[in-house]
Amino acid sequence: MARGTKIVATIGPASSDLATLKRMLQAGVNVVRLNFSHGKAQDHIDRATLVRQAATECGREIAIMADLQGPKIRIGKFENSKIEIANGDKFILDADCGMGNQERVGLDYKALPRDVKPGDVLLLNDGLIVLIVDKIIGNEIHTITKIGGELSNNKGINRQGGGLTAPALTAKDMEDIKTAMSFRADYIAVSFPKNATDMEMARQLSNIAGEAYGHKPMMIAKIERAEAIPLLQEILDSSDGIMVARGDLAVEVGNAAVPALQKRMIKMARASNKLAITATQMMESMIFNAVPTRAEVSDVANAVLDGTDAVMTSAETASGKYPVETVEAMAAICVEAEKFQECKLDADFLNQTFTRIDQSIAYGALFTAYHLRVKAIVALTESGSTALWMSRHNIDIPLFALTPSIATQRKVALYRNVETYTLPHSSDREAVLKSAETILLQNGIVTKGDMIVVTWGEPMGQVGGTNALKIVKVGDH
Repeated sequence: MARGTKIVATIGPASSDLATLKRMLQAGVNVVRLNFSHGKAQDHIDRATLVRQAATECGREIAIMADLQGPKIRIGKFENSKIEIANGDKFILDADCGMGNQERVGLDYKALPRDVKPGDVLLLNDGLIVLIVDKIIGNEIHTITKIGGELSNNKGINRQGGGLTAPALTAKDMEDIKTAMSFRADYIAVSFPKNATDMEMARQLSNIAGEAYGHKPMMIAKIERAEAIPLLQEILDSSDGIMVARGDLAVEVGNAAVPALQKRMIKMARASNKLAITATQMMESMIFNAVPTRAEVSDVANAVLDGTDAVMTSAETASGKYPVETVEAMAAICVEAEKFQECKLDADFLNQTFTRIDQSIAYGALFTAYHLRVKAIVALTESGSTALWMSRHNIDIPLFALTPSIATQRKVALYRNVETYTLPHSSDREAVLKSAETILLQNGIVTKGDMIVVTWGEPMGQVGGTNALKIVKVGDH
């Protein structure tokens, strides 16, 4: 059975050889994530080249996502690389400190002393260490340890409830965007955006950097700041999709709030015709174990039932012991969960007014296919928009985006329930429809006599103009 939910896998030291990558793609990876928080520019360029080679050898197109580091606020380094602090200990975060010791440590974000006030709760190392701000003296933040433990070099800092002013795009991010465009990354994931302006700026910089290569990436907003939550709709409107980044978000808003927020975010993304990726610790135990925990299985399945486009791995596939097994387990969970997804097409379209012809055609195709029980829905598309609109609604009929554009095929790799194939370019409608039928027949999707629903734009070969829908009996041409 085909899997509708896509898998985004982060690659790193454990998965940067051709053989392992090919096995991961064959196990079900649709999108490869390059994490720009680690490694040098050349490492990412080399990995992107390897990914493209692996995809070619596997005979399919997959997307590459460049994930920017963003303003991750971190402590500096310690003389002995780590310390142990106990509950009640006094500890100083000092913007002017070189090497840290038992009493104090430096900061990579020098403005932090101006961002906090007495009484603020600072969470270090994903919330494992909790410090209460006592007072601020110049560039020093004096704190009292509420929850202690081991603290090592370069651990992240969050403020409970959010509100740190660091800009979403750092100088490093701007350089990394140029690197990502040099290998035509299909998606740029922006870390810690606070509002629509952050996403618009990232898009502008990406489009400028991509101009030399004739490439425009799609933009994913990583929702990991408390202050992004009230502005979700404006962030969605200025992005192509969101990532439910449950790590930093959980530290800022509290673990208990995240599951309901995840459901709300995915629902909002789908209603806004945007993409949604669910990330962080999905198969965490598989970094060391060959099988996931029952809780992890439930977590992945629930994200699928929430309607996420993709589930994502981080360290599990980047540095874990079982990168291929992780992908295989994830794919199997997705397939099982999808058997229980509800189709409410009639309710979805009740009292809806469509403002665009191409959108009306997309929804008309879904409605017709569902009630006629056809074998497949085929969107002949240049940009992939029609396929995206269709994929926002649950339907148990496979969707296919046939396009002459390789860039569109790669982007569509992230859309839930959509598979893509290359369609030769032509302005002859009958020839194109015949080619589409041949592709479905050759891939064993349909047999002669099956019914399919096809959408396209007249005149053929132009972007953004789907205005035709046809019910086709395969083999009648």
